[in-house]
Amino acid sequence: MAVDALEAVRFDERGLVPVVAQDAGSGEVLMLAYADREALESTLATGYAHYRSRSRGALWRKGETSGNVQRVLSVVADCDGDAVLYRVDQTGPACHTGERTCFHAPVGVPAGAAASEAPDATPGGRTPAPRGAVETALRTLEDVVADRLRTLPEGSYVARLHARGLGYVAQKVVEEAGETVVAALQGQREELRGEAADLLFHLGVLLAEAGVTWDEVGETLLSRHRPTG
Repeated sequence: MAVDALEAVRFDERGLVPVVAQDAGSGEVLMLAYADREALESTLATGYAHYRSRSRGALWRKGETSGNVQRVLSVVADCDGDAVLYRVDQTGPACHTGERTCFHAPVGVPAGAAASEAPDATPGGRTPAPRGAVETALRTLEDVVADRLRTLPEGSYVARLHARGLGYVAQKVVEEAGETVVAALQGQREELRGEAADLLFHLGVLLAEAGVTWDEVGETLLSRHRPTG
């Protein structure tokens, strides 16, 4: 959607239009917010999701304080022009509560729908992560690491790892693997998630430094599970 195409968007009497943010990798609906013309123009100009706060009346960029930014891949209006869809690569949780999506509070199962048709939850009532989230995360990680290694910006952690050399990066992978194992053995679920994320991050840097892509790793994994005859 080019800026000129904003003429097709039907803003309400307050100059706002509802915006649905959808994970581009998994298709999961992440959040609902509102935008005005300035917010949509800022989104198109920067490539990052901008909204208009109804309570504060202020323009805000998603993740400007939390770091949980939304890189926008496309902006699409619905058939009537009175709603907009952002397809995004989400960094971290979309919800201010720390949940992956703002839509995490079940209201109930509608009459006539079997309970078995309701979305499954993991043991303990936790909502499972969306299928495809790991692919989106790894592709985002690969893009970010590649950009940092190409530009080596001042203050970048990836740039500092690079400066220490491949051996140091490999050592960090071993260190993070150990911390991941400890968290698992101690039954610390949240710590395990964090340590596993740190492990994958440092492994991603190691792969990039060695010239190996995540797709190549994925191909190797898939090849081990293909029928042999």
